[in-house]
Amino acid sequence: MGTPDFAVPSLKMLIEEGYDIISVVTQPDKPKGRGNKITYPPVKQEALNHGIKVYQPSKVKDKEFVDILKQLNPDIIIVIAFGQILSKDILSIPKHGCINVHSSLLPKYRGAAPINWAIINGEEVTGVTTMYMDEGLDTGDMILKIETKIGDEETAGELHDRLSVLGAKVLSETLNLIKKGTVLRQKQDDSQASYAPIMDKNLGNINWNKSAQDIFNLIRGTNPWPSAFTNYKASTMKIWKAKVIDKDSNLKPGTILDVSSQGISVACKKGTLLVEDIQMPGKKRMPVHEYIKGNTIEKGVVLGE
Repeated sequence: MGTPDFAVPSLKMLIEEGYDIISVVTQPDKPKGRGNKITYPPVKQEALNHGIKVYQPSKVKDKEFVDILKQLNPDIIIVIAFGQILSKDILSIPKHGCINVHSSLLPKYRGAAPINWAIINGEEVTGVTTMYMDEGLDTGDMILKIETKIGDEETAGELHDRLSVLGAKVLSETLNLIKKGTVLRQKQDDSQASYAPIMDKNLGNINWNKSAQDIFNLIRGTNPWPSAFTNYKASTMKIWKAKVIDKDSNLKPGTILDVSSQGISVACKKGTLLVEDIQMPGKKRMPVHEYIKGNTIEKGVVLGE
């Protein structure tokens, strides 16, 4: 059971290692893009490429679909970024349980967007955890963890791609332990838990009253979606790439201190942010040095107002 790109490497691993995948369950197809063209979830596309039966229930907990799962009688259900909550009825079907691959070091960052929040919150290390699912939100007993350092400039998109591959690796090791009967369950310490709520577009709105480091982390953590942005005069300026300059200013946070081929220097509550790549309305993302060849960014303007 999985839906987005994150789940595809694990499905590929199951196929390559010769597991008998009796079916794939994914979210319904959705219209996408300007033309509202119906597109398949990435997991469905991968399953169809290998001739695997695909189910797309709008509600996985409906009795009709639960009955289908009971008839399929799987030994184990693997769940990765599926997008629907599994009922107790479903959790009790497979004799080896439902195994989830979660993109954080549980119990930290339970919830929908652990990759983004780990970066936004300035974590230096993250990873992937496999666990037995229960009725809670990412609260089940843990099996294996794999850690990785977050790169100093790594974006959520880049970390997502790395963790999806690590997820397939830790899932492979987990299944081998289950097959051997040597798997150990470790209860989560709920007192150490934190929550990573679903992302929304407003989250990318930059508060210049924060430190340059915090804003830099927000830019990375919202790339590629929903993206960080601020107001430049009456226009929305998306900020895709920046760096922290360890230099304080006594001007109001958000004030443009300088504009050069290096980028746009902006005063923050602490430190200065050098904005390197921007996207203005109706234009593509581009480096500041390219943008200012034909457009003006005025020094002294306060961003976000």
